[in-house]
Amino acid sequence: MSLVQQLQTRSGNKCELCTADSGLSVYEVPPTSNANADNSILVCKTCLDQIEKTEQLDASHWKTLTDTMWSEFPAVQVMAWRMLSRLRNEGWASDSLDILYLDDDTLDWAKKTGDHESDGTVEFHQDSNGTRLYEGDIVVLVKTLDVKGSTISAKLGTVVKNIRLVHDNTEQIEGKVEGQTIVILTRYLRKG
Repeated sequence: MSLVQQLQTRSGNKCELCTADSGLSVYEVPPTSNANADNSILVCKTCLDQIEKTEQLDASHWKTLTDTMWSEFPAVQVMAWRMLSRLRNEGWASDSLDILYLDDDTLDWAKKTGDHESDGTVEFHQDSNGTRLYEGDIVVLVKTLDVKGSTISAKLGTVVKNIRLVHDNTEQIEGKVEGQTIVILTRYLRKG
């Protein structure tokens, strides 16, 4: 039996965190070196996006953790503990964390990534209007910018195509202006 089939059988073909029954995939609970049914869970796309911080954490989506945290499977317990920890500012999540018991080995596993130390907010690249930016977007400059170390002046209204996000700084993107790749602050552009 494949890993997917094992997890589908174990979970009744539902997300093991929120009980959704569509868009399911296998998630290896980090840190893992070899995926198996003991260190993987079946999750829906909404859970996966929020776990991996590609979407903002939606507290209402996670209220089912008050039931699913009691799973007999350590991988599910670990992810429930991590998500409840990220949501600890919500009263129901804090209360659930207080009553959730994990044995020492499972608790050590849950703490290994350090994810529980941060809150649930995720920062994204946003333009001057607060619109989220993605790799490959087209943006327009809302201010004339002088490019440091160059004679180029990027004029107001300049269109920059196929941008790249600077992954360690949500306030910067990279794009080509007059054939030269430059770094542009997100507060000086809007999505095209």
